[in-house]
Amino acid sequence: MWKLIRCLALAFPLAGICLAQLPAYYQTVNRVTWVVGNIDKVRAAWEALGLSDIQEYPNIQLVGQFRGQPVTVYAWQITGRLGNLTVDMIQPAEAQSNIYTSYLGKHGDGILSIVHEVPSRQALEEEIRRMKGKGVEVLQQVTVQRGQAPVTYTYFDTEPEGKFALGLVYAPGGMKAAGGPAMVSHFSPVVWDAAAVSAYWEKLGFPPFPMQHATPRADSRYRGQPLSLAFEVGYQRHTQFRYEWISPPPSPANIYADFLNKHHREGIQHIGVPVSDLAKSIAAYEKLGYHVHQSGVWGDVGKPGSGQYAYMDTDSAGGVSVELVHSY
Repeated sequence: MWKLIRCLALAFPLAGICLAQLPAYYQTVNRVTWVVGNIDKVRAAWEALGLSDIQEYPNIQLVGQFRGQPVTVYAWQITGRLGNLTVDMIQPAEAQSNIYTSYLGKHGDGILSIVHEVPSRQALEEEIRRMKGKGVEVLQQVTVQRGQAPVTYTYFDTEPEGKFALGLVYAPGGMKAAGGPAMVSHFSPVVWDAAAVSAYWEKLGFPPFPMQHATPRADSRYRGQPLSLAFEVGYQRHTQFRYEWISPPPSPANIYADFLNKHHREGIQHIGVPVSDLAKSIAAYEKLGYHVHQSGVWGDVGKPGSGQYAYMDTDSAGGVSVELVHSY
């Protein structure tokens, strides 16, 4: 499916028009908000998979508003990094309704939000007004103390139509993001109606993602069995990470439809992890108890412009799969 990336060149002029309407801070991702029901279990699993530099924030209080009403969220949080991606992993207490408990109740563990850093309180308020003018309200805004500095997280109500919550973070003096090696290359939301989702983000000023048809290949596998799968895929590149949007058919059985049915939602199904040796990387994951659920290739394997990929079943610990990707 990666051979389709060259088709993106046709969309770049339009993407540039869309990006001109957006504040510059959307060109980078500061972190993701990853909600889990059992943070000890998920932390241990992802530490083994490369989550590092972990800081613990037990018994935190996030104070603000949820759906326009006052809220105090009690939670356990850790912050770490997957190479170049900062992860805020949070387990909310089972108490007052908030964005985290709501997400868990509907979907289970997973990445709730992709979060961008705003440079000032004024910039935050300006973006809230801009989004409101486009019909999007703030779903939750809460502040937590980090030492002497307050950190404010703002989540827009974009999940119903955009399939993940667009997030902003602001802290006086800035919020340091991960600067490690490029361990993560892309986020991949899976949706049923890609055209509607693309139109929604375009309405908010983000670049659209025209879908391309990925034709079946005889060398694809699903749970070790041959897979003949045609699906739609489109890309956005408005941040340093690529967004790979996938729209699958309900049959034959495939991991994308599995995700949609299992989690009762559309959203971020996997993260991409480039590797230099696919077989060796798969073996390392298998030693940790994870297995290949789906695999395939693109191009003429071994030649420039080709590659191989394997989806590992890490969704059993945190609701997100890993796609190991080797490009020639």
